[in-house]
Amino acid sequence: MSLNPNDAIIRIQNVTKWFGSIKAVDNVSLNVPRGSFTTLLGPSGCGKTTLMRLIAGFYEADGGDIYIDCKRVNGVPPYKRNTPLVFQEYALFPHMTIFENISYGLKLKGLSKTEIKEKVDEMLQMFSLQGMENRFPRQLSGGQQQRVALARALVMGQSILLLDEPLSNLDAKLRVEVRGELRELQQRLGITTVYVTHDQDEALSMSDVIAVMDNGIIRQIGSPWEIYFKPRNKFVANFVGTVNFIQAKIKEIAGSNIIASYAGGEISIRREGYSVSPGQRVILAVRPECISISENNDGVSGANQLFGEIKKSSFLGHMIRYWVKCREQEFIVDDFNPSRHGCMSGKVNISFDGNKVHILEGEG
Repeated sequence: MSLNPNDAIIRIQNVTKWFGSIKAVDNVSLNVPRGSFTTLLGPSGCGKTTLMRLIAGFYEADGGDIYIDCKRVNGVPPYKRNTPLVFQEYALFPHMTIFENISYGLKLKGLSKTEIKEKVDEMLQMFSLQGMENRFPRQLSGGQQQRVALARALVMGQSILLLDEPLSNLDAKLRVEVRGELRELQQRLGITTVYVTHDQDEALSMSDVIAVMDNGIIRQIGSPWEIYFKPRNKFVANFVGTVNFIQAKIKEIAGSNIIASYAGGEISIRREGYSVSPGQRVILAVRPECISISENNDGVSGANQLFGEIKKSSFLGHMIRYWVKCREQEFIVDDFNPSRHGCMSGKVNISFDGNKVHILEGEG
């Protein structure tokens, strides 16, 4: 799917929300492209759920404007915004059958019994709930209840879906399964989805766009690739996955490369996309899987290499994670192609790929 950022179905402009003396959302602006899967990602208390509820109309902004389909919706109640919100708890009616839960909104809308049955049957088919329409929520698994909640939200035919940590009540394996189903469904229907989570894996695997929030502020907006490999600051780099930080100084610009010096030596980094100058202090960010590791018994280091010693390791099945002490700094290194002899130990070399070392400009 090709997304046009100028085709925003939801536009949030300089929105602020106070709860007493606490500023939960601080002058936030965000465009949600039509048909996208946009995730609000951040730690607990960062303001992501508050922003979601502002979009849905459950909270009113103390400043700024929210537009849905080019219409300003400040002051418009939730039921007139056509932005169904699926909560973490699903909020199913326990005394109603699955059919009654899904059809609840259709009945309020005054549709005929024939129309209601057709629409509910379509949802039952879409979410693989056939044969369960006469059961009650308590008779379903967590994953099935989640599907019912989604079916109830989508049966009204809205073009926007809001999801507030809908998978958090599922076990780890089922979460992976359901998030794949949810993403496939969103892409098939082309429905604009705004998703709230604190889970980095969920955000990276499902999203077209991620907005990383911290203390009521959006720290970075970008694709999963940009957020992970090109973080704008230390907070984003550290929150979205594991990262090694290196305090460094720009030594020189050599053609298409940037030479940065640090306590362990020098690193040659691809120049593309950076506007740094010699003498500038920076922080380098490198992911554990972007560092190579090999045995080294002679203590010799080469270009973009460091000599060190393994302090500990952890076998995680699909990889081995090493903690390697190099002079005064310890690096985390992930080896996804471990030796057939098992974990390495003792003296090793670690190597940096200049294409995979990111410079955090403005931080040094």
